[in-house]
Amino acid sequence: MASPTQFATSTQPLWPSQAPAGTAVAHPIAIRGWLRWWTPSFADFFLIALMAWLFVCGANGWKSLLADGDTGWHIRTGEYILAHHAVPQQDLFSFSKPQAPWFAWEWLSDISFAGLFHLGGFKAVTLFSALLIALYAALLLRYALWLGADGLVAAMLTLLAMGASALHFLARPHLFTLLFLPAAMWLVQADSRQRTRWLWMLIPASALWTNLHGGVFIFLACLGVVTAGNAVEACLGRPRWSSVFRYSALLAGCGLATLANPYGTRLHAHVIEYLRSDWIRNTIQEFQAPTFRSEEQLQYEALLMLGLIFAGFLLRKMRFADALLILFLAHSSLISVRHAPLYAAVATPLIAAGISAGWQSWAGRMPTKSVVRILAQMSADATPAFRRSSLWPLVVLLVVMFLDAPLKWPHDFPSETFPTGLVDRNAALLQSGRLLTTDQWGDYMIFRFYPRVKVFVDGRSDFYGPGIGNEYIQLLHAGYDWRALLDRYRFQVALLPVDLPVTTLLKQDAGWRVAADDHRAVILERIGPQRSVN
Repeated sequence: MASPTQFATSTQPLWPSQAPAGTAVAHPIAIRGWLRWWTPSFADFFLIALMAWLFVCGANGWKSLLADGDTGWHIRTGEYILAHHAVPQQDLFSFSKPQAPWFAWEWLSDISFAGLFHLGGFKAVTLFSALLIALYAALLLRYALWLGADGLVAAMLTLLAMGASALHFLARPHLFTLLFLPAAMWLVQADSRQRTRWLWMLIPASALWTNLHGGVFIFLACLGVVTAGNAVEACLGRPRWSSVFRYSALLAGCGLATLANPYGTRLHAHVIEYLRSDWIRNTIQEFQAPTFRSEEQLQYEALLMLGLIFAGFLLRKMRFADALLILFLAHSSLISVRHAPLYAAVATPLIAAGISAGWQSWAGRMPTKSVVRILAQMSADATPAFRRSSLWPLVVLLVVMFLDAPLKWPHDFPSETFPTGLVDRNAALLQSGRLLTTDQWGDYMIFRFYPRVKVFVDGRSDFYGPGIGNEYIQLLHAGYDWRALLDRYRFQVALLPVDLPVTTLLKQDAGWRVAADDHRAVILERIGPQRSVN
């Protein structure tokens, strides 16, 4: 029998039954559980470093999330809804289409942004947007690992996808689609392997998604492509007819769920008209084909090439559902660069899993001590560390929330993009009459001065359409009849970039005077009488 001294010096754990009476001893399993949650993993370091690279160490930091002025009218729309307890049915912001029917189809996002702004200003708005982006990165990484990708391959492809998606890293409602789309397709992919009742949660999720952002319609299109792919496989003799009927029912349910919006079927008609508009496709830059010139588009190009190659392998293996999904989104992204992040969100995990399978297969045929075999083994060994998470990302988020000066939180839209200083110094003049400005700066004017100021145009291209849109382009570029348009809309003040043709002509016009000029933007005031327009 062991002596008390032996018990005292024993290396065996002291179980609760062995402890002296009245002594509380933590169970080793409980201790290991707590240590697991407090031990950072590769995935934690990866996500924290990624967010630091995007928003702390980058040249523009948090301000990059406010590079698009649409955030301004989203905040003001949300304030209107909260104040009136109703979603607007008519335009709130313009004098060019007063009281015209308007679809505030992202009204739930508008409320979210307005609530965040009143809670903590632009700090809360940008922090929440960054959180959505961080969740998007984590989701892509986890999805790729679930599909069987190696940890290092999944991390590298996730970085590529984040670069390709960066053009839409803005504090706008589409961040919800960037998060929801891969999550929804992951659930469909999981159901294709093993039937789950959770699949039907996509129906109420579609109703929520419809009121957050119109990206729900791209999900319906992807679901239709998956259904068609399963039908092709079924026609080729594979047991897929049950999947065809299942996903057809899901598509019908999700489609019906999109009717749960304040505008009913009118919203669907509006979306179809908007997406079919030649004027939108030919005029709005983000609806045009990618140019492959920026760093983000070059990363998208690399991801696109990998996806097209992988789709070829999928077709050879008769996996039409996944192949058609990649090809559909690749085609969509080549038509409109705004779809490039959606392609990255869905295709990246599939590509990562495919590359990992090929890499491991190739490495398995190499000698044991070859560089390829060693690298493959290292990647496989690192994969479990990427699957685990701890509480450290949450700790970092809480620390960031309470830091102020070191992180340079924005208190206004970035002055590099918007004439914030000039507007501050000339606020009274800019509110004195009808204002001519660009659509982006119109967004900013709405944010700064609504309801005292109405604008000619702003970022709602779906609302203004080709009628007002073409007149706006004619005015800024001093096209045919630009003076008649100037008088028809009775502009009294102009806030314009210095390099526009209309700016040069108005500076030379005796009926206008330069009120302020900071060499980037000019404020002009009408001093002569307006000409009558027949």
